[in-house]
Amino acid sequence: MTTNENALATAPGAATRRLGANGPRVFPLGLGCMGMSALYGEADRAESIATVHAALDAGVTLLDTGDFYGMGHNELLINEALRTAPAGARERALTSVKFGALRTVEGGFTGYDGRPEAVKNFLAYSLQRLGRDHIDIYRIARVDPDVPIEETVGAIAEAVEAGHVRHIGLSEVGADTLRRAAAVAPISDLQIEYSLISRGIEREILPTARELGIGVTAYGVLSRGLISGHFTRDRVLAPGDFRGMSPRFQGDNLDRNLALVEALRGVAQGKGVSVAQIAIAWVLSRGPLLGVDMVPLVGARRRDRLAEALGAVEVVLSAADLAAVEEAIPAGAAVGERYPAAQMAHLDSEH
Repeated sequence: MTTNENALATAPGAATRRLGANGPRVFPLGLGCMGMSALYGEADRAESIATVHAALDAGVTLLDTGDFYGMGHNELLINEALRTAPAGARERALTSVKFGALRTVEGGFTGYDGRPEAVKNFLAYSLQRLGRDHIDIYRIARVDPDVPIEETVGAIAEAVEAGHVRHIGLSEVGADTLRRAAAVAPISDLQIEYSLISRGIEREILPTARELGIGVTAYGVLSRGLISGHFTRDRVLAPGDFRGMSPRFQGDNLDRNLALVEALRGVAQGKGVSVAQIAIAWVLSRGPLLGVDMVPLVGARRRDRLAEALGAVEVVLSAADLAAVEEAIPAGAAVGERYPAAQMAHLDSEH
């Protein structure tokens, strides 16, 4: 599959993947919905809903959101998209929700709250906004340094017992935290950044997930558009776009990273696919190679970008292809951290 026009029509035939030993079976790609509400400038509401509908029609089952995306806007958007989707597609949809971020009126972040009473509070509001009686996978967005992960996961486990949550997930945690959490209750998946230019989790986190039977939902597979093949040096970012503060998009860092993308473009052209498709296909290939159940999340806000991403499911990379991809973008070749310093400090996975 190499064309956007055919991708939506053929993607439903793709085999499903299980999210870990205890998680649900899902389509090989999930839809990350954050950009429809926050951090990448204005989004077209009608097009966002149409994109969710197109994803569901194509067989996508996992919709990923956070209760703090647009201060609840994203959950309400998903509610509307599901209410207006055909019944069969609506029933297949699974919601993955992150919680815990504390926000200001101005949109700032002031920390994370993982107290058991806060978990119950966040959950109640999310269920109301989503218009559902349960959330399929529930996870704290970042570890609260003042609350043991055992207490946070224990509170979600109580919600599972009550029927309000189906599965417990984690987000951006390191190997030790992963072990401690799994000792409390079954963990379906770890949501964490993973791409050709973000491969640090291969050293310790992925082997631990494999050992514990925990799946991975990989976000940032196109590094916020940086390695999509569509980002250019002269692009003007909208006010509030996260990439305006991201180290990888600044100055010489951007030039050097885009040079890597051009090397990848040559490999993609030789394969007859787009840059985005080969980058996503590489992540799709990693799960079987590393023995981890892995589902990439694609942050498409438009149907054309969704169609391109779905085309990656049909891309088969041979050993020679994989070698060419990694020669174009060797591990550790990118420059610049994936978040500004203040946000890096909140990442348990980086400690």
